[in-house]
Amino acid sequence: MPVILVAEDDDNLRLLITQRLKNLYEVIAVRNGDEALEVLNRDRIDLLVTDIMMPGTDGFQLVETVRKSGSPIPVLMLTANQSFEAKKQGFSLGTDDYLTKPFDKEELIWRIQALLRRYRIDQDNKIRAGSLVVNRESYTVSSGDRAVTLPRKEFELLYKLLSSPGRIFTKSQLMEAIWGYETESSEDTVKTHISRIRNRLKGVDEIKITAVKGIGYKAEVVTK
Repeated sequence: MPVILVAEDDDNLRLLITQRLKNLYEVIAVRNGDEALEVLNRDRIDLLVTDIMMPGTDGFQLVETVRKSGSPIPVLMLTANQSFEAKKQGFSLGTDDYLTKPFDKEELIWRIQALLRRYRIDQDNKIRAGSLVVNRESYTVSSGDRAVTLPRKEFELLYKLLSSPGRIFTKSQLMEAIWGYETESSEDTVKTHISRIRNRLKGVDEIKITAVKGIGYKAEVVTK
């Protein structure tokens, strides 16, 4: 059973989250970032859920410390601050996802499930479905006896989409994830790379990339 570490200084919310998750995961709940670091140094943790505003070590400092230690565990931040700058800071430090308070408890579970699924994919560095293998180490997409090697950015874009099958990513989300916040490239770069990926993967019928008008893109693995 995956182990979820919850760092939240609000007693009622911490209890509520624990109650909601305990039937699905093993939950360790702490009151602040300092206690969270003690647990992380002591126990195996599969995912961290953390508030931002906490006494002592806050959520930003907690994530920064976790990433500097080399830990790849997924991090879901809970925040009442919806500002772009706050989210930018969190993502730049290594946060994987945000959930804004107040939040639906079912959505919390969905996001945790998605992060754990992506984490398992990242640990293996491969996405597999039937005869399809998307290999992050070699930047190759293999189907049967055919293998296609993609340029790095194209591969990273495809891997990002396939890591959450069916999820719609906005162009800005993809730009930030693949090219970074400081890039001078426009969002048309995403469209150009998607077109190149489709051309290179003609005949690989297991992968379907769909443009969602006015929003962005999603990818799915089509099993035969």
